[in-house]
Amino acid sequence: MPADATTASAWSKKLAPYKTPQTARSIFEIVITAAPLLALWGLAWFLHARGFWWAALLLAIPAALFLVRLFLIQHDCGHQAFFANRQANDWVGRIIGVFTLTPYDYWRQTHAIHHATSGNLDRRSLGAIEMLTVEEYRALPAHKRLGYRLYRHPAVMFGLGPAFVFFLMNRLPIGMMRQGWRPWASVLGNTAAAAGGLAALVWLFGPMPVLLVNALTMLLAATIGVWLFYIQHQFEGASWSRNGVWKRDEAALAGSSHYDLPPVLRWFTANIGIHHVHHLSSRIPYYRLPKVLRDHPELAPMSRVGLLESFRCARLALWDESQGRLVSFREVRA
Repeated sequence: MPADATTASAWSKKLAPYKTPQTARSIFEIVITAAPLLALWGLAWFLHARGFWWAALLLAIPAALFLVRLFLIQHDCGHQAFFANRQANDWVGRIIGVFTLTPYDYWRQTHAIHHATSGNLDRRSLGAIEMLTVEEYRALPAHKRLGYRLYRHPAVMFGLGPAFVFFLMNRLPIGMMRQGWRPWASVLGNTAAAAGGLAALVWLFGPMPVLLVNALTMLLAATIGVWLFYIQHQFEGASWSRNGVWKRDEAALAGSSHYDLPPVLRWFTANIGIHHVHHLSSRIPYYRLPKVLRDHPELAPMSRVGLLESFRCARLALWDESQGRLVSFREVRA
């Protein structure tokens, strides 16, 4: 953990050389992600047509992992990290958004807000999971406390929540409805393109294969995505602070996790677990993040969360300002 703001700022400068994307590598990453996803879907539709619906369902699991990886390519495009050319980033991001049901331009703006405010208790807004302090929670009336408890319950957060976000919430430019036509164009354009694609699939293969294969793939991928986003900022040892104390680089290292996953999961999640480095320098393409850790091994133990210990973080729900840590509802009651 950095001892002070100067140390954290120094890291930001050290990481500058890793920002340059490699066009050939970026195209290769798209191919090895999109091609298997389309092949899995094609095989699933074929198996369903032959009566092997259960096999089609099973193929939705690896398809979801490739869809998560495709979303993370879209994520890098949103940071202008995947290609040197801005238009290439934007149009690749928009096309991928049709598959991930994520309106690229709208999401890019909300995600930029997340990066600009992550770890700041006074600037909790768009692009983040809602989190209350203990005092804020205690000050709520009973029905709102119940609503927050339901919102933070794992069955809602990682069950109903992902479906709500990607199927419903992403159909409106929440928080940006009065910011002109661009957010609306992004959201409505994404919805129209996705609806057109689904209509074509239904016409070609029928409604049941699309429901079983594509909808299930999206649900599984959305759940994985929400879990990753949660564990990146809601973990044991995470740091949150108020205006006047909060500094971006410090918040990146202390408030974003290094989710140390096994190699296979690290590949499917496009190294997004190296999230503290990503928040320090979001223009680094995901395929260069492992080199950062190899060249600077002292970054590896910072804010590290292992796979097994990460599941314990699902109980964390409130920020205790007196203790400077995340706590569970049970701890608050005690």
